Amino acid sequence: MTKGNTTKITDELYRYMLDHNPPLDEIQRGLVETTYAKFPDVAGMQSAEEQGPLLAFLVRLTGARRIVEIGTFTGFSTLSMAQAMPADGVLIACDISDEWTAYGRQAWEAAGVADRIDLRIAPALDTLRALPAEPHIDLAYVDADKENQIAYWEELVPRMRPGGLIVTDNTLFHGTVVDETATSGSAAGVRAYNDHVAADPRMESVLLAISDGLTLSRKR
Repeated sequence: MTKGNTTKITDELYRYMLDHNPPLDEIQRGLVETTYAKFPDVAGMQSAEEQGPLLAFLVRLTGARRIVEIGTFTGFSTLSMAQAMPADGVLIACDISDEWTAYGRQAWEAAGVADRIDLRIAPALDTLRALPAEPHIDLAYVDADKENQIAYWEELVPRMRPGGLIVTDNTLFHGTVVDETATSGSAAGVRAYNDHVAADPRMESVLLAISDGLTLSRKR
């Protein structure tokens, strides 16, 4: 095996990367800071700062008008995608917490994109199974409980339009995907999901070493 890139991401290099990406706007920055202040023990569930501009870029690149997000938390990724959508777009945001998403609601209102976001507080599988069965989703972002990811995938793939994109976060899961002793829990769930995605002939996928691992999957 030849590893082509040996660059180590130091704190200084990470800051350099952020400085050369689109900056967060005032509302995005405020939401990130509020999340860390209000929920310090679980703030790591928030999508990484560099993923906001990346998700917005992917929304614009695909021209996405119909987006599904599985796992909203305090709504940073939701905000980033909704801001990049056309005004007539709809983003269905799936979460189970009114407490966490209340902060997202405030930010979405402040940013003027709340009318594009359909927040559904319910188990995500229930929400997905209630969607129309035909292909209609342009982009999906999966960032929720890892044990259910294959089930989410199987509900999403038939509903993706040709060329539609599924973006999955945490697909390296802190490096634990290579720990063969992890036979249960989130690490095992992510490893099983990665194998499932790579073997699915309906999609073409690449796993990238961005943040905690990001997989992009395009509907054939």
